[in-house]
Amino acid sequence: MKSNDSLYAIEVINVTKSFKIYYDKAHTLKEYLVFWKTNKNELYTALKNISLKIKKGETVGLIGVNGSGKSTLLKLMTKIIYPNSGKIITRGKLTSLLELGAGFHQDFTGRENIYFNAAIFGLTRSDIDKRIDDIIAFSELGDFIDNPVRTYSSGMYMRLAFSIAINVDADILLIDEILAVGDQHFQDKCFNKLEELKKSNKTIVIVSHDLGQIEKLCDRAIWIYEGHVQMDGSPKNVLPSYLERCR
Repeated sequence: MKSNDSLYAIEVINVTKSFKIYYDKAHTLKEYLVFWKTNKNELYTALKNISLKIKKGETVGLIGVNGSGKSTLLKLMTKIIYPNSGKIITRGKLTSLLELGAGFHQDFTGRENIYFNAAIFGLTRSDIDKRIDDIIAFSELGDFIDNPVRTYSSGMYMRLAFSIAINVDADILLIDEILAVGDQHFQDKCFNKLEELKKSNKTIVIVSHDLGQIEKLCDRAIWIYEGHVQMDGSPKNVLPSYLERCR
């Protein structure tokens, strides 16, 4: 019999995350030596003692206005950053699509970046060799795959990043607004792929301002407001309340 803990892919337990925001920050050594006593900073708390659990196989949408703490929460889940207090537990192999082009080496070709990024996600060279044709085909980059990624448009970045992320056999997929970039054809293709991953019992967490996408794809919506969970439930219940507050 499974323990209760084994039911959850992600647990966020009493997490607080703060950042220092500096004003009049010194940019040179001379400025630092002259003005080090006058550099002002302010502590901004993005998340305030937040707790939530996401079951294995759930597709969850994080919604909220800009600055509410959604992207910070996603970055904490990936362990790009760490909480000031509390802890986050993830169970299973995790992959993420956060900042566009993050993790790409600008002077590497698209093909070289596939090997580089897939290795970061834990694939061996032989694993990547078996999947590279599928990755390139899904990206629809054609001959551009052998050009340096610094020559890519934002849409091409998204194509490559998404194609890699869905081909590493991760248990958990975290996505932050990246699907808003690119043409409608590829957005639809990505959405269809996410529905396929959902049916295969992958855990998916999406940050998006596209409420239609959240309503169609997600089992659950979590509304983050000023660093707290304002509401958590089915999209049909959470989204109307969120829209009412936004008016």
